[in-house]
Amino acid sequence: MTRSLLQSVLPRTLLARNIALLIALVVLSQVCSLAVLLHYVQRPRVERAAAVFATYVTTLDNLLQSTPRAARDALAARLDARARLPGAALAEPPASLLRGYRNYQRKLFLASLREHLPAGMEARWQTEGGQRLWIRMHAPADASGDDAAGAAAPATPYWIALPIPEDAQGSGLDAAILLSLGLAALAALTGYAIQLHLNRPLQELTRAARRLSDGDAPPPLPTEGPLEIAAVSRAFNQMTQALQQAEATRALMLAGISHDIRTPLTKLRLSMALAMPESSDSSFVVAAESYLDQIETILQQFMDYAGSGEREPAEPGDLNALIERLAGDFAGLGHEFELSLARLPLIAYRPVSMMRLLMNLMQNAIVYGGSGLAVRSWATDDAVYVAVGDRGKGLSAEELEQLKAPFQRGRNARAHSGGTGLGLAIVERIARLHGGRVEFHAREGGGLEVWVVLPRQAG
Repeated sequence: MTRSLLQSVLPRTLLARNIALLIALVVLSQVCSLAVLLHYVQRPRVERAAAVFATYVTTLDNLLQSTPRAARDALAARLDARARLPGAALAEPPASLLRGYRNYQRKLFLASLREHLPAGMEARWQTEGGQRLWIRMHAPADASGDDAAGAAAPATPYWIALPIPEDAQGSGLDAAILLSLGLAALAALTGYAIQLHLNRPLQELTRAARRLSDGDAPPPLPTEGPLEIAAVSRAFNQMTQALQQAEATRALMLAGISHDIRTPLTKLRLSMALAMPESSDSSFVVAAESYLDQIETILQQFMDYAGSGEREPAEPGDLNALIERLAGDFAGLGHEFELSLARLPLIAYRPVSMMRLLMNLMQNAIVYGGSGLAVRSWATDDAVYVAVGDRGKGLSAEELEQLKAPFQRGRNARAHSGGTGLGLAIVERIARLHGGRVEFHAREGGGLEVWVVLPRQAG
């Protein structure tokens, strides 16, 4: 459960995972650095500033209490002492999400200041109209001044506004935090650029592997860069060379086998024709010729599967023209195909290979379907479709997929001899060579349709 949840949360690509890990590590390091800075550097600094400021305020309070009334009033006037506290002065600084650290530092300063101030002295913070700290001084103990009735004047406390120490402002560290965040973003962008640079060889490897799986021969991959990537590229180049050598050896072996077998077959045909007298029964000769033709067909299918047109160059052409020509050839042999051809764009394809693909599908429709022979074509924004259909007995999806593998034959092919099970394997291989695919669909009204899907840039 936990593993599936983790897999659903994590990004799918290695690049995205590396970037997410890099950002998480940078953020974690910044958070840890900020926590250490606040707890071990800034907190003692602010508390020390609050203690010094409290000493300064206490000294000022003592000075006001010991100053004579007239001089004290003049001094209070110069200090802008007030009997009433301004409404903008608050017990705590206003909260602000964008200035979280500054609020934290101000609250820490106020809390530490109140611990060091004498009892009865209050502190208020004013943010509107300028940053000031209001301190409530003790009431002056002076009874020398009498009013007109001869009674002592009541003592009145002073509220004095003092400038806020720089250590309580937090403006300097805000700039440091912004700089740190900027450096973190720069580190993340740098890591992203490095990951893109490292992923480029992997992308080239992916494209080369896809070309190799489609039957094409990709160029050798570059072996520069990090040692790990270079080792993978060298191993892939060695594998590609080994596969190309194996393919060349296989083609040479099959060509040799085909030549070596066809030579005695040709001699056998000639010997049979010369050995049989003219008055003898020719049914044996006809049967032998039929068997020899089946052997020739099997040899040709093996050669077609081995070749499949890899070395044939692609040329722009009209698939509908090729379909009409093949349909005309089959019509001359007594097999009519109903054509429903839409306008198709010109695409690049290998003419001989594509003719072999369509011919195999149409021959399968004749042999295994028998009736309802039809070919239709259409195009979408990104692909061209050709569908060959018949009214034969449908097969299950599992059986249809198995027919793409070499030497696999469906249950409706058991009664037909002479096949090798390579027909649809050749079709699948040629379609992949053109960047396309083969699909099986149930035909409306019964039967089967084989779709060949080719991209518009096929070739």
